[in-house]
Amino acid sequence: MISSRFAVAGATGRLGRHVVDVLAERGHQVVRMSRATGVDFITGEGLAEALTGVDVIIDVASWHASDQEAATEFFRTATRNLHEAGQKAGVRQIVAVSIIGADKATAGFLAAQQVHEEAHLSGPLPARILRAAQFHEFVGQLLDWRQGDVAYIPALPTQLVACRTVAEVLVDLATDADAPAQPAPGTPIPEIAGPRKETMAEAAELLGERRGIKVVGVDGSGLPDAEIAANGGFLPSPHAKLAGPTFQEWLDAQP
Repeated sequence: MISSRFAVAGATGRLGRHVVDVLAERGHQVVRMSRATGVDFITGEGLAEALTGVDVIIDVASWHASDQEAATEFFRTATRNLHEAGQKAGVRQIVAVSIIGADKATAGFLAAQQVHEEAHLSGPLPARILRAAQFHEFVGQLLDWRQGDVAYIPALPTQLVACRTVAEVLVDLATDADAPAQPAPGTPIPEIAGPRKETMAEAAELLGERRGIKVVGVDGSGLPDAEIAANGGFLPSPHAKLAGPTFQEWLDAQP
């Protein structure tokens, strides 16, 4: 195996930590890029230095809140800076993670991801996208956002996937020497999801039992694109790869 040098944008985040681990386990050199390591994707501070000698950028950096306008501005600016700095550094390509259903979204964080994808695919570097289902780890975040002793969680269909599984498939995509640097127009964007369809409320109830939190499923009214979600619009496509543990299996493996 030929070792390459990868820069991971968002390396200290929920998904980024797993991407770094997978790359290191496979013998690649890894440059960790985040504010914690002195790299700012918005101002561009530290980018040129971090990308010196890098072959491929893996972009898993994300915005910390769901506000569409703020998230859109983050993705647009960060993506532009990654492409411009990467082009100057001689980076071969950039591989980025998105969310299943981003192409159907009309509002909220998912619509911001749509801008994220477009910015990558129209940038100067060849770019590849992997769309992932919501992470198993996201369920705990939903419970953390509750107010009071009861968590009201949307009973919307999903096909949750483990971050580790997403990281493995993302690295597969980034290291596939036989794949074109940029897919041809009309080629389906790869997707990764977990093996089991369930509702977010059902998953949250399993975790809530462990944490002593009562979970009540609600219809999701008022959430961005709730009707699209309720009709299965954000479930994986037929061409999606289904892999990794179910939410229950993943939960049972947690400390």
